[in-house]
Amino acid sequence: MAAETRREAVSEASSPTRLVPGQLPVHVGLVVSILLMASPLLLAIVMSTQTVPEIYDIGDITPGSDGLANYVSVLTTYNMLTYMANSLIMSVLVTVGKIAVSLLAAVALVFYDFRFKNGVFFLILFTLMFPVPVRIVPLYELMATLGWSNTLLALTGPYLASATAVFLLRQHFMSIPESLVEAARVDGVGPLEFLWRVLVPMSRGMITGLGVITFIYSWNQYLWPLIVVSDQNKQVVQVGMKYLQSVGNAGQTDWGLIMAGAVLTLLPPLAVLIAFRNPLLETFGLAE
Repeated sequence: MAAETRREAVSEASSPTRLVPGQLPVHVGLVVSILLMASPLLLAIVMSTQTVPEIYDIGDITPGSDGLANYVSVLTTYNMLTYMANSLIMSVLVTVGKIAVSLLAAVALVFYDFRFKNGVFFLILFTLMFPVPVRIVPLYELMATLGWSNTLLALTGPYLASATAVFLLRQHFMSIPESLVEAARVDGVGPLEFLWRVLVPMSRGMITGLGVITFIYSWNQYLWPLIVVSDQNKQVVQVGMKYLQSVGNAGQTDWGLIMAGAVLTLLPPLAVLIAFRNPLLETFGLAE
């Protein structure tokens, strides 16, 4: 009887899910909602293949005659490949550096006792109240004083400290059993070894999720690179998109080039998001 029950359960689990007639409106509504949310991206892909006259023909929403010519032009003639490489280097360095600094800060706040520890933590959280425009002028003056203007250090340095990442990692480390910490101390495990051999493996989902968020956040930076970098060849991809807006003939903006650049700009963060979607959901507590 037990074997038959197991076979029936396996058979039911392996059988394809059937659509209940009463659920048909729900599925139709979901499909329509997905198409509506994806329509701007689909329209951008279509426009990226069109010529200028085809784009300005409002009724024409079919793939254009340019095909992939706009993508080739954006990558070669308008230097988008260089901008994407600069953004990729910046995003990777910021992601690795921010995670490393945040891990060390969270370890100190959770597993070490020192004077004014809670005050230091609240001071870190207090920095979240400062909007970006308030910080730009002091940051720019600091970069100029250090001689970092128009360099990769200026692009990455200000982003290495993150109050949000420190807060999330601190809360996660506080959930680790105290018995595990005591056992590591009895075994003579040092702080860095404890971090690398115990905390990092136990926090892999959280670290990966923070890495994905940080990568996308860094990739989408526009205002700070625009201010601190003056050499066009060192600019990032979001500022490169701004350069494409000046391209056009007879007063008409070449939206085909702009949409091709937008689609190319979307690909790296989308690939990272898809590749690490499960750890990202775990970070927000949405994983099954």
